[in-house]
Amino acid sequence: MLEEDVINSYLFFFLLPACICICISDQSFPQKRRCAFQVTPQNKKYNKKYTTAGNVTGSVQLCENTQCCVGYFLNIDGRPEVDVLACDIAGKSCPDATCKSHTPYEGRVLVCVCNTDLCNSNITWIPELEEPRPTYSYFVDENEVAAISIALLVLSILLLIAAKLRCIVKKKKDKPPSLDDDRVSRLCSCQTTKTSELHIDDIELQQIVGHGHFAIVWQGKYKGSTVAVKVFPAGWKQKCTAEKEVYELPLMNHAGIAQFLGFGRKPDGGSWFIVMQLAECGSLHSYLCQHTPNWMLTLKLCQSLSQGLSYLHSDLQKHDVHKPPVAHRDFSSSNVLVRADGTCVLCDFGCSTILRSCSGNRSWQSHITNMEGHAQMGTLRYMPPEILEGSVNLSSSMCLMQGDIYALGLLLWEICMRCSDLFEGGVAPQHLLPYESELGANATRDSLCQYVFHLKKRPSIPKHWELLPQGPVLQELMTDCWDCDADARLTAECVAGRLVSL
Repeated sequence: MLEEDVINSYLFFFLLPACICICISDQSFPQKRRCAFQVTPQNKKYNKKYTTAGNVTGSVQLCENTQCCVGYFLNIDGRPEVDVLACDIAGKSCPDATCKSHTPYEGRVLVCVCNTDLCNSNITWIPELEEPRPTYSYFVDENEVAAISIALLVLSILLLIAAKLRCIVKKKKDKPPSLDDDRVSRLCSCQTTKTSELHIDDIELQQIVGHGHFAIVWQGKYKGSTVAVKVFPAGWKQKCTAEKEVYELPLMNHAGIAQFLGFGRKPDGGSWFIVMQLAECGSLHSYLCQHTPNWMLTLKLCQSLSQGLSYLHSDLQKHDVHKPPVAHRDFSSSNVLVRADGTCVLCDFGCSTILRSCSGNRSWQSHITNMEGHAQMGTLRYMPPEILEGSVNLSSSMCLMQGDIYALGLLLWEICMRCSDLFEGGVAPQHLLPYESELGANATRDSLCQYVFHLKKRPSIPKHWELLPQGPVLQELMTDCWDCDADARLTAECVAGRLVSL
């Protein structure tokens, strides 16, 4: 409680000045509508007409008789050029908050009317039967931009400080329970959500969309919906069962986790299958090979990825039902899927470990035996240095969680290295896996151990990121995830919180 009081005091003194500044600036806004003002030389006849609609100061007009801004743009070779920007001449209805023009007027003139300050300085033109075009900006109030930039910078710094302070308290307060923690034994419910077995005849297999270590993934149809069907050979029944157990845990329905629809067994030869909702863009690895997302989409990928891992790691108790923490243990860009909306979902839990200890149940002990017998479980280049070197006890739940965070740092680097807005000219380098440029495409365990454990090296971060507004924050976030000291790494919840502050 003392630590929480200290944090709340810090937050109060940090955020109070910002709130005062925001309140003062809010009160200083004029009541009358402010519109961007510009009349091209060839339209001198409109100059007097629109000047009388309000007082003009530079490129801003304060409206006298209306709350609406108007903009006329000429369609020049598919790009709108400013013709007139001003307050509307007479008061009338203008329900749009932004400057939108859906169809050309008289063939080449675009018109918009909107109801917020300076809204006519930007036009979004959506011609009929065409894809949406980008928003074009024609107006810049330098004083306002400077003031807003400073306010946003101060607020961002305050939010980052708040996030860091909360992370410090969170790491001390909410460490995952250890194996011999009596509290876990009391809370843990070993029950799972039993799923009725599906029949393969009810599923139409259409085409193979992926190959994994233990299974083949098909695209198919089930009950009229497009689904992904993961088929395990008979010899890998254990992997199918382990993955099914994770999906069937209580409270596992989350936007960051692939939606599980059921499982079954093929009558021919005894192979097993799992049915999931299809992620339209495939794996994160294939997505990054084919796309260079902008900054907002990059942030969306990173946020949804960290939120999914945070939920997987969470220890939840709700309505007498318990979801224990789960360590993924094979967290890589091949085991993350991307939906059509640009969000990531976690999948492939065949190597995962449910971190629970239930009295009268030996499932946790069998997990431990399995882990000790398969120390190399997972993808080598995403393994943390302490596991590569074999210097940790794999029966530690904290160790497994920290291994996932190390891999999360590599995945954030992988995503950001394809962000077009983080590179000059919008040209990002080709997609590479972590350590691929340093150790090649077929890095061995020994070479990785030497590089990441003994030399303490990590993927290189471009020098010019230090000059970008978000660059230092991203660099610090990644280094805090792949820290050499496993105990110093962030939790997935803290990573998600820092990304939200961006």
